[in-house]
Amino acid sequence: MLSVRDLTVDIQGSRILRGISIEVKAGELVCLVGRNGAGKSTTFRTIMGFRRPVSGTIDFNGESLLGRRPFEVARQGIGFSPEESEVFGELTVAENIAMPTWPQAGGRNQQERAALAYEVFPKLTRYRDRGGQELSGGERKMVSIARALASDPKLLLLDEPTEGLSPAVIPAIVDGIASIRALGHAVFIAESNVHHVPEFADRLYVIERGEIIFTGLPKDAARHPAVAKVIAGSTEPAI
Repeated sequence: MLSVRDLTVDIQGSRILRGISIEVKAGELVCLVGRNGAGKSTTFRTIMGFRRPVSGTIDFNGESLLGRRPFEVARQGIGFSPEESEVFGELTVAENIAMPTWPQAGGRNQQERAALAYEVFPKLTRYRDRGGQELSGGERKMVSIARALASDPKLLLLDEPTEGLSPAVIPAIVDGIASIRALGHAVFIAESNVHHVPEFADRLYVIERGEIIFTGLPKDAARHPAVAKVIAGSTEPAI
């Protein structure tokens, strides 16, 4: 499904990603874990077309995404929930979720896409008419993920879906992600805290200073000293 090979990205003259390779297969849930500044968001934003790589390839279902603009990447079947949620405050919850269903052609109809989003996060049903600016951080994150799901994607990119949220809210987010995966969507998650990685993840990548330093099962990551230091939240600064 998604194949990232030897991806290198510079931002303002600084090398942020250093030849990383990542794969997400159909139906998988894959996690990218690393400290703040390690390159997680840059990876996601490069896949989505917000940044252009220096070198490397990004293929989705056998087609290159290089040079595609974000809306073209979305049309290929990739949904994106950014770290900042980016919920439109002047729109209601219902309008935020319905927005990505308007331009889509084919697949599920608009009503089915919106209904699916509410099925994953039923709490949002009570807030349909509430403005985006009135939502808590956890509610904004739910809307952001639900909105990405409403675009009927084959793959969802979720950047820091639990970062900064109350511990009371995190289980609802994780349950929603489990529901999305159960529906057959592939999910690629970026997280700073390894303890927030869902226990049902298929594979874990650990990124440090723009390089992938571990690929494998989550349960095996802590066996590697360098990896254990990163996922334990070492205070050593990352790039």
